[in-house]
Amino acid sequence: MSIKVRKTIKAPQEMEKAPDKKGSLHQNGLTVITFCLHTQGKKGAFFLKDHLLLFVKSGIYTVRFNEREYTVRSNEMIFIHKSTLIEYDKSGEHDSDYTLDYMMFFLNEQLLEEFVQFADVELISPVDDFIPVSIMPVNELTQSYFESLQPYLEKPENVSDGLVKVKMMELLFHLADSNERFLYQMLYSNNNKNHSIGRIMEENFTNPVSLHDLAYMSGRSLSTFKREFQATYHTSPLKWIRNRRLDEAKKLLLETTLSVTDICYTIGFENIAHFSKVFKLQFGLSPSEYRKRFTQNELNGQA
Repeated sequence: MSIKVRKTIKAPQEMEKAPDKKGSLHQNGLTVITFCLHTQGKKGAFFLKDHLLLFVKSGIYTVRFNEREYTVRSNEMIFIHKSTLIEYDKSGEHDSDYTLDYMMFFLNEQLLEEFVQFADVELISPVDDFIPVSIMPVNELTQSYFESLQPYLEKPENVSDGLVKVKMMELLFHLADSNERFLYQMLYSNNNKNHSIGRIMEENFTNPVSLHDLAYMSGRSLSTFKREFQATYHTSPLKWIRNRRLDEAKKLLLETTLSVTDICYTIGFENIAHFSKVFKLQFGLSPSEYRKRFTQNELNGQA
């Protein structure tokens, strides 16, 4: 059995701790982070709590979503819808000493709604399909905008909240002017369609999701989501996720040689001590003891 071992981080919260972070701006839930590093290849995964606009100044940033791959190169940007799990590969290019320089803009829906009202934007008629990931080139005006942010990112303590918001609004004006359909995709709500709660849970039980995330992805309000979930599964979503993760842990302990730590992160737990504790409470044995006992039983049965 081939298993990808990864610790999925929450974006943008846990990206603030990244060693290659060069600066950031914050204002009422809005976040801009700039990164610069030298690398020939770095992999990882993150789960988006807000919409993401990622601009690559130099280097290559590849994201994978739903078995599709999107490659963003120098002077390109990519938009990724909120409540999305993304796997990434990032690297610099040989002719630039493998430098990767990029910015990440995390945009909440409140800002987008305020922009539509402030700019008096008339959106095109709704599109039929929901496009969670879009790549677009960067024109000279938008490139100048990104360059104008550097002084703010270098000394964020001198930048007021109001100025951060103005700069974010400026970004949205650039997007609206260059591609109105792209702006509509940012404003398009995944709530327009109800999705199977069972499918949403199975696809996301290993991800660092909140109940609000799950309700959003299912196209329901939080109260409706919890009510329908309880009626179907006769338990709460959080208990279901815990039990589903523990069942998956049992399977991996018996069918793979992954370490207990790797299994902990693979199934979505963020702390090995907590994982071991809840596993023992559920099954009466620690993960290591469970593997040893039942693997030995299987060997004895084959003897």
